[in-house]
Amino acid sequence: MPLISVRNLRTWFPVFGGVFRRRTGEIKAVDDVSFDIGPGQTVGLVGESGSGKTTVGRTLLKLTPATSGRVLYEGRDILPLGETEFRPLRKDLQMIFQDPFGSLNPRMTIGAILAEPLEIHFPQMTKADRRERVAELLGLVGLPADAMGRYPHEFSGGQRQRIGIARALAVKPKFIVCDEPVSALDVSVQAQIVNLLQDLQEQLGIAYLFIAHDLAVVQHVSDHVIVMHRGKIVESAPAAAIYDDPQHEYTKKLLSAVPKLAA
Repeated sequence: MPLISVRNLRTWFPVFGGVFRRRTGEIKAVDDVSFDIGPGQTVGLVGESGSGKTTVGRTLLKLTPATSGRVLYEGRDILPLGETEFRPLRKDLQMIFQDPFGSLNPRMTIGAILAEPLEIHFPQMTKADRRERVAELLGLVGLPADAMGRYPHEFSGGQRQRIGIARALAVKPKFIVCDEPVSALDVSVQAQIVNLLQDLQEQLGIAYLFIAHDLAVVQHVSDHVIVMHRGKIVESAPAAAIYDDPQHEYTKKLLSAVPKLAA
């Protein structure tokens, strides 16, 4: 059984116009999208800005309401669930955000940021247990334990993204949406973060939906690649097939934009 099954997912946003602000149409951000993600698998989701890929990720985690369709987690449709029913599942389904600057509360120490999800999902943990887990999480992402007493502004962009990854890992998820996790970082740091995500996957068996506009990044991390354009899937195939023999003109266009190393 796939870990995640998406079936005929639509996420449309209403458009209002005129003096009386009547509904005049809709933006079809995600329009009839279907795919599966297996346990421990990485599915890359690529497309230009506005293609709907981030909306797919947010809809899967119920951060953006779906218009129609189904999202099955371990065979159970999670879209109809109310917040109370969904809360126990939320720890299994986490997100790493694109912006490592805006996604961390500047008024909280790193220790408090990483302890917060533990307090919510594991209220039985003692303060000492939480502190031990926070130190363990920092070690997992390559940061020293004494980082827990510092604030986000004291870290570089790459280090902040490591903290964001540690926060997503805190509750031991089975699935993480990686929403352009390296696009805001320097090129020199991007490879470090990608390698870290791959190492963590191998170590912890997590499944990823890896969202990016850069096909070169997705190529290195994905088992399967989905190409989106204007809210629809235009191509879906194993990673090697996408790169060796792209079928759709839009995929070919994206590949042609990937920088080639000079011989």
